[in-house]
Amino acid sequence: MMQSEPHMKLKGIRGQMFTYKADPFLTGEEGCYDYYADGLVVIQDGHILDVGAYDTVAARYQSLKASDIDTYTDAVIMPGFIDCHVHYVQSPMIGSSGGTLLQWLNRYTFPTEVKFKDKKFADEVAREFFQQLLEQGTTTANVFSTTFATSVDAFFEESERYDTRMISGKVLQDRNLPDSLKDESAEESIIVAEQLLKKWHHRGRQLYAVIPRFAPTSTPRQLELAGELYQHYIDQGVYMHTHLDETQDEIEWVARLFPNQSNYTEVYKHYGLVDRRSVMAHCCIVREEEWDVLHKCRCGVAHCPSSNLFLGDGEFKYWEAKNPSRSVRVGMGTDVGGGTNFSIPRQLGDAYKVAMLQAKNLSAIKSFYLATRGGAEVLHLENIIGSLAPGFEADIAVLDLKPSEFVEWRMKFADDIPEKLFVLMTLGLNNINKATYVAGRKVYDRDREQKWMYAADID
Repeated sequence: MMQSEPHMKLKGIRGQMFTYKADPFLTGEEGCYDYYADGLVVIQDGHILDVGAYDTVAARYQSLKASDIDTYTDAVIMPGFIDCHVHYVQSPMIGSSGGTLLQWLNRYTFPTEVKFKDKKFADEVAREFFQQLLEQGTTTANVFSTTFATSVDAFFEESERYDTRMISGKVLQDRNLPDSLKDESAEESIIVAEQLLKKWHHRGRQLYAVIPRFAPTSTPRQLELAGELYQHYIDQGVYMHTHLDETQDEIEWVARLFPNQSNYTEVYKHYGLVDRRSVMAHCCIVREEEWDVLHKCRCGVAHCPSSNLFLGDGEFKYWEAKNPSRSVRVGMGTDVGGGTNFSIPRQLGDAYKVAMLQAKNLSAIKSFYLATRGGAEVLHLENIIGSLAPGFEADIAVLDLKPSEFVEWRMKFADDIPEKLFVLMTLGLNNINKATYVAGRKVYDRDREQKWMYAADID
């Protein structure tokens, strides 16, 4: 490997290291990942320059000083986690007493989202949201804002401060919700969405999504215009993000509203919203013909187990989604505020339980794949995030293998890294992330006096 230019500073992160290079659902668990008991990541200009066993990699970079290497013991260095579906605007209502999905939306969600017309309120929530994500080791998220442009601006402005790679956009919703949250018209909503798209898409690391909330809250005209907007910009990397097949009541409602389409997926497909950069949240009750469409169109699916359990929705069937004959891209979503925490590892613990309810086992190897490389594949970003590899953006989480005295004791009985990762994801701990790096900068450090720091404030 060529030695780097002397004027470009090198940064190193050293410790146990774990990263994926293939999909364990399709290739098997043996050989789908790399693990280094003593590894080194070399970072330059926000990207990973080199990665591998410490002795091998360090020998290639004689100019890398010990003072420029962050060394972690009793921890494992991983790609930053990817949250494929979350509502930042629901952060203020997380943990609100339940009810069915539709009851919960009317009682808590809609009244909360109305408040985002106030930019100061939106700014406050965005600040708290990013702190929660980064504290948990999440470095990329696919995020619902709400109706108002203020909610989109507040989100992306805070993302810029950390230099995180994020996806969001204005939510399109012009019927079946309170007037205070409803778009004035389908045409006006698309005009605002396109203005925000032009403002934020590819500005730094920010990416834009066309977001109809879900089919019942958009008129056919709005879905038609949303599909036209999405198709116009899809080649520029714009996404479509919505909900699909979450509950039986919702599916039946969609069938009544759109009687000419054979199923929920076909509603979106009819309006041009099912394509290679479409991300569908939940997908708990999916017909075989729908899976086939999602596979053929190269869509991504977000599994949101905490939310499904909390709201009593359907149970996601990963074995259906990852059927090798027509495998669909699958990642994890916290779905806050239906989800009850911001932690992707805790979501993995819930995903294991959801699978076990149907006598299916979800291993640590498959689980952490969904949290990292799998999530990147959902977002069609698997060539730049989701793995520790040369050329990738240096978004990294450092998981503490001894976050408490009990866990330290428990780890004595875990023989290898898959067993240790399984312990972390199933115990439901909220303090396992030691540090989070975004584009090579340590924006979160659990032990630092100032835990969160914006990119501009870091050398």
